Amino acid sequence: MEVIATMVTDVNSAAKTTLAPDAQPFSLLIEHFYQYGWVLLANFLSPSLNSALLHEAQHKAQLTPAGIGRSNGHQMNQHIRRDATQWFDGESAAQQAYLQLMTELQQTLNRQCFLGLFDFECHFARYQHGDFYKKHLDAFKGRTNRVLTTVSYLNTVAKGGQLALYDEHDQLIKTIIPTAGSLLLFESERFPHEVLPAQDPRFSIAGWFRNNANVNGVLDPAS
Repeated sequence: MEVIATMVTDVNSAAKTTLAPDAQPFSLLIEHFYQYGWVLLANFLSPSLNSALLHEAQHKAQLTPAGIGRSNGHQMNQHIRRDATQWFDGESAAQQAYLQLMTELQQTLNRQCFLGLFDFECHFARYQHGDFYKKHLDAFKGRTNRVLTTVSYLNTVAKGGQLALYDEHDQLIKTIIPTAGSLLLFESERFPHEVLPAQDPRFSIAGWFRNNANVNGVLDPAS
């Protein structure tokens, strides 16, 4: 499986100095994603935006131990995951720039892949020495409105903290080393994945594009 060409090497062809990134040539990723259901993008974030987001995650975010499940089913279980998170509130300039970038990606995916993506939610995630997240799916058929998962890596990690991505038959597709500025995108209910135990600190943004599941015009809450 390692020979599958699913890496787009450079989405931002030129380095940028502004905080908000320029319009992205997202069409570069569509062919890879459409064929395989997942794609890994190098240099997705401009260096300035990546730096601003990493600084916020390291020094300003109020990171707290993450749980599993949503709403009434939410619970803490350190046998399954040990990362710390903070959901985006969109108040900082860095968060606003990131959310705008994901809106542009959402529009491109809807236009070219007809996915019907409705909105996007995300949080900072920190893995310290020994932290992990055991193998899981981000969505289950008929039980969630999450369609696509995104992971934006904010720092390059020398040891530990790799993401192992599996196919529908539980066969390893790829072990991904966190690299600053890169983005992993995959179908939420199709690919099990896990974060292997961290050795070096690991900062990222985990996010989900969702569809509009509603009953009688009432928007279904986040699942």
